[in-house]
Formats: sequence, C-alpha cells, structure tokens
Amino acid sequence: MPDEKNTDLADKLRSIIETVDVANALTAPLAVSIEHLLKISAAEINSEEASVLVRDGDDGDLRFLAAVGKVAEHLKTLKIPAGKGIAGFVFSSGQPMALTDVGEEDSFYAEVDRQTGYSTQTILATPLRHNGEIIGVLEYVNRIGEPPYASFTAAEMDQVALFAEAIASLVNAYESAKLFQDLGDKMLSASETLKYEEMREWVGNLRETNEHKEMIDLALTVRELAGRGDAERKMCREILESILRFSDSEAETSFLSF
Repeated sequence: MPDEKNTDLADKLRSIIETVDVANALTAPLAVSIEHLLKISAAEINSEEASVLVRDGDDGDLRFLAAVGKVAEHLKTLKIPAGKGIAGFVFSSGQPMALTDVGEEDSFYAEVDRQTGYSTQTILATPLRHNGEIIGVLEYVNRIGEPPYASFTAAEMDQVALFAEAIASLVNAYESAKLFQDLGDKMLSASETLKYEEMREWVGNLRETNEHKEMIDLALTVRELAGRGDAERKMCREILESILRFSDSEAETSFLSF
C-alpha cells in the first residue's frame, strides 16, 4: 500500500508543476504579442526604438519588460533607478512627455545610453494604465533615418495613447501569469510541508500591483483552509459558490463590483 504522505506530496507537486506549465504557456505568447504591438506602433510614428518599462521592486525602480530596435536585447538587461529618467517622471506623474532634445532635459538618465552605446535625442513617453493604476511606461526613441530627427507631435502622442491601452492590457496579463509562475517556483523550492505564513510573507513582498497580491493571497487562504479536511473543503466551495451567485444577481449594486 503506497505511503499516503508521499502520495499527498506527489499530488501537491503535480498540481504545482501544472500551474507552472500553464503560466509558462501564457507568458511566452503574451511577450511576443507585446513586442509585436511595439513594432507596429513604432512603424506608425516612424520611430526607431520602442520599449515597455514596468516597476521592479518596491523602491520604484523600472526595468525593460520588452523592447524593439537596435539595442533591444541590451535594454532588457538594464534598470532605471527610482525617480530617474523620462520614464521615471512619466511613471510617477502619469503625464505623457515628448522631448526634441533630451540632452537639455535635467531628468534624462544618460546611463542607459552609456551602457548601450546608443544616442537618444528625441523621446515620446506615455503611461500604461490598467484599471486606473499606472503599471508601466511606453517609450519611443528617435526617428528612423539620420539626425537631426523631427520632433514627435501632439497628434502622435494621441495616436500612441491608443496603442498604450492595448499594450497595458497585455502587460497586466503577462505580469499576472508571471506571478503564478513565480508562485509555482516558490512552492517547488519549499520544503515538503507547505508553509502558508512564509508564502504570504513572500506575496507581501511582491513587486506587483495590490490587485495581483490580493488574488494570490486569496488563493493561498482558500488552499490552506481546503487542505484541512473534507468538511473545510466543502465549506469553502459552498461559500464561494454563494458569493458567485450573489455577485451574478446583484452585479449592479454589489459591494463586490466596485
């Protein structure tokens, strides 16, 4: 007769591995879609380089999630310190910017150019928003061709704002899938007994949005309670089903929908 403890552990590991596999299956096509939209939008405004930056840690640093252009692969290895650069200003202020000569802008973070060997002269940067929260920055650098480069226009700023809406949705989906991937990796590296308090501490230190943290924390709560026995598992299911029925019937007025 197989050891029940080992069987339970095998089932847990199988479930975790399946979660990681699903997350892996989601992140790759989402990353490709983000870069595809970057290429299309950059071509629309005749820009040579385009990139997406997202928050990296709780200190406000930004990292390049995706990039297209001559130095795209190098950019993906770099970070911009909190409060630095045009992207840092746009992320913190929520205001788009278009600059003709970045060398005259005090907030320009020249270290990226020093690291990549690129020469940034003109920039158009706009915030990425999802559900009212700024989750990143969309940047376009220089025009295709030779300098001096023509300025980015107000009309082009409005144009890329439309692309920013679509890209923000993809970025949010990517970051959500990445969270589950990281959670699966964390569980796989944990000891045989899953320590939920340690998991919650890890969730609390995540660099993602509060919405993502709350989703994972809720999942951990349900998993912990359901793992205590058949009665608890049945209770969880009944409570969640009741909430779903209430939410469906009272969608317009429910406190759950704000």
